[in-house]
Amino acid sequence: MNDSLAVVEQPSTASSAQFDAIIIGAGISGIFMLYRLRELGMTARVFETGTGVGGTWYWNRYPGARFDSESWTYGYSFSKELMQEWDWKEHFSPQPDTLEYLNLVADKFDLRRDMQFRSTVQAAHWDDTANQWTVTLESGQQARSRFLCTAVGILSAHTLPAIPGRESFRGPAYHPARWPHTQVDFTGQRIGTGATAIQAIPEIAKQAKQLTVFQRRPNWAAPLHNSKIGKAEMEAIKSRYDEIYAHCASTPMWFIHQADRRKTMDVPPDEREAFWEKLYAEPGFGIWLGNFRDIGVDEKANAAISDFIARKIRQRVNDPEVAEKLIPKDHGFGTRRVPLESGYFEAFNRDNVLLVDTLNDEPIERITPRGIQTSKREHEFDILIFATGFDGVTGAFDRIDIRGTNGARLKDAWAESPRTYLGMLAEGFPNMLMVLGPHTARGNIPQAIEHSVDFQTGILRFMQEHGYTRVETRPERVAEWTETVIKAAEPLLASKVDSWQTGVNRNVEGRNIRRVLGYNGHGIQFRRTTDEVARGGYREFAFR
Repeated sequence: MNDSLAVVEQPSTASSAQFDAIIIGAGISGIFMLYRLRELGMTARVFETGTGVGGTWYWNRYPGARFDSESWTYGYSFSKELMQEWDWKEHFSPQPDTLEYLNLVADKFDLRRDMQFRSTVQAAHWDDTANQWTVTLESGQQARSRFLCTAVGILSAHTLPAIPGRESFRGPAYHPARWPHTQVDFTGQRIGTGATAIQAIPEIAKQAKQLTVFQRRPNWAAPLHNSKIGKAEMEAIKSRYDEIYAHCASTPMWFIHQADRRKTMDVPPDEREAFWEKLYAEPGFGIWLGNFRDIGVDEKANAAISDFIARKIRQRVNDPEVAEKLIPKDHGFGTRRVPLESGYFEAFNRDNVLLVDTLNDEPIERITPRGIQTSKREHEFDILIFATGFDGVTGAFDRIDIRGTNGARLKDAWAESPRTYLGMLAEGFPNMLMVLGPHTARGNIPQAIEHSVDFQTGILRFMQEHGYTRVETRPERVAEWTETVIKAAEPLLASKVDSWQTGVNRNVEGRNIRRVLGYNGHGIQFRRTTDEVARGGYREFAFR
């Protein structure tokens, strides 16, 4: 991918620019929101920190970055012409191809003329008197709009390790979410990673002289089984797009996978084992999302599938001691989002790869100019990689000074827990439309985004038809939805596990208490609820 394609002349930066809507972020959400706003005849401006479109697929350029959901379910479905024009090259698309696809979308629909790159939003303040938002960029530039659309992504606020001496390291240090746009040559280099980067490690291990993985807690992972898509297969996929997307809409999370209706312990052991072997050998999320329906809620069922995956890890890793270090002991399979991998466990069979258990064997004390000092010794490196994750879901909101009615800060309002209705609008923040905000249903991201944007632009169309200029959540509806979200999460074993999905990241101050950040009920029920709200004339919202 030639990055020059993503850099265009910047739109006017007049300090008093006025728009109907301002969109924060030019990723998959921002692209589609802009497209839909134009259809409504609204003026809009997208502010994007990067130099081009893509969001996740612009920033995450690390070796091995790719989809773990099927490519042909991941694209936009709003344009039949686009669907027929684009050919996916692999069943699980690599980052360069995905970025090329999103650039094609931006070019095909001439979206760049309403986008301003290299423009980080620092603040967004609601003016109750003027009934509008004032957005301020880090450069000091300001713009105003009736509506504020947050397309900031659920995993965009990357975090660096809270380890003393981090700034002292003399060599290059990278976070996967801020990877250089030019290729990094690992040949002959000694490399240390601050956590297990499941996609990157197999690729880096092929080049590095020495790769040392500092692991705090292991995560479960399963094989991706990626393959190329030939021309004939791609044409067959194109002929079935309507069927494919209709099927995805009938599943809980917009993926092709549907849970098996049987309960784990109701199936005889031999048959159960054969079923798991089949899923483990198939591509994609089937081993997680197409498994028995109770593995995420029943401890005995979860222990059984966890034992199966643990046995697979032991089979794939030659050194029994290393294998045991790679098997999670603090959570069961599927209770965190399951990464899909290509040769991850086999990478630890290589002579040039060392696994350091920083929780039980060799804690990290500090980062030094030459590398990493543990309780046992100093490891010297040429390059450090901080694969330390994200401040998930609410982190990107927290990094912007968003203020609603009476100057209330969103970060303060959400300090204990987000408060929204359907994850679309936040209590006390009028005319702020959130794509994939907290407490919304998620899954296959582009399809969830299309649903969210279509619902929100439906509200805007309704407002145009009735002469409304302001929309807010009703407090009683927020309370009801919050209770619904909490109750939906209670039965899940995942709710008892620390992860970004439960709001925990120990590299961020205050992020050590679990919170419910998403709607974990059935996605079909969520979509049915939003459809009912729309058919009923959006009575759940307050308009002026």
